[in-house]
Order: sequence, then structure tokens, then C-alpha cells
Amino acid sequence: MVTGGASMARVLVYFAHPGRRYSRANLSMAEAVNHLAGVTFVDLYELYPRHDIEIEDEQARLVEHDVIIFQFPLFWYSTPSLLKEWMDLVLEHGFAYGSGGEALKDKIFMCAVTASSPEDAYSPDGFQNHSLRTFLTPLEQTARLCQMRHLPPYVLFESLVASEDDRLPDHVKGYKALIMALREERYDCDRAGELDLVQARDLEALVRDGETA
Repeated sequence: MVTGGASMARVLVYFAHPGRRYSRANLSMAEAVNHLAGVTFVDLYELYPRHDIEIEDEQARLVEHDVIIFQFPLFWYSTPSLLKEWMDLVLEHGFAYGSGGEALKDKIFMCAVTASSPEDAYSPDGFQNHSLRTFLTPLEQTARLCQMRHLPPYVLFESLVASEDDRLPDHVKGYKALIMALREERYDCDRAGELDLVQARDLEALVRDGETA
């Protein structure tokens, strides 16, 4: 990651939502960060409507950035299909992992996830039976295999009603603050790493000397 002086980390946000035109939470989040200086925003479903992923272009894009964010709604306990296909094709042996595959080494990886169920549903006693972090284990292990630094996900629960109960503005503001803090290296990665997941209410303790939710 870029350090020192006025240098900033280069942040890459991959946005994956097959129903983006119907989205409230994810689209609001995307609109808050897609024009930030020093941030590259890629709408995968807009860029690849036929899933014809340009592998070399994507690999070059990854190499050029320091922080990689996957933003998506949880679909059947996983990512939307295009994001999974992107991972299958782009994170090749010899590039992202395996012999000679160190292109992503020491980069930061984080997910920004929306989930339709309430927070207490994601527990051994809740109706989802597992924590949200458990469902995201494949992404976490992918990052570790690629020698990236994995950070806990930024999460919005009950996303379908978040705009109705006034939680969405704080979450969107927090997302922007989070991206800016990662860009400017003001995000306390060590402290964040002690958490299972991050919500807007946690950012005041994690973002140093800057805007929070």
C-alpha cells in the first residue's frame, strides 16, 4: 500500500448487483463513492452484461490498486453469480496464487455486504443458523490464499427496509467515510481486525481524524 506524505492508497470497488435498478441500499452506496478521487469504481453487471469478462484487463486493474472492495447483496449465502465467475476466471494460478502468483500480495481486501435478514438471524440461535462471517468464509480464505490482508466486512442488515427506518443514510455516509479512510490510510485495520464485522456505528472508533457516520 502507498504510504507517507500526501500519497494515497489506490482503492478499487467492484460493485455486483444483477438487479441494481431496483436497489435502494446498494445503489445509494454506489452513488456515494463512484466519483471519489483516487477510487476506481467498476459496475460488473454494467461492464459485462454478457459475462464476457476480460481477464487480462481485470488482472491489470487489480495490480494497479492497493485496496480491493467487493460490494454486493448477499445472494443465497454467497455472491451474485457474475462476481463468482469473475473470481473463477481472473484469480488465476500463477497470478493470484500458486507458483509465482504473488500479484495481490499485501493488498487489502474487504467486502461491503447487504443482507435482507435482521442481525440476530445470523447466529447459531437465529433462523439463518450461522454468523454472516461464516457465510463469507470462502471470500476470506480466497483473500488469504492470495496473500492479501483480509478485513471484516462492512454490513447493512435488513437492507430491504433500511430506507424506511432511517438507517440507510448513516450506512451510506459511513461507507463513504470508510472508503475515504482506506484511501487516506486513516482506517485502523488492526482494531477492525478484532471485530467479526463492521457497521456504521463502529466507524467512529475505527476512522482516525476524519469523517465518520
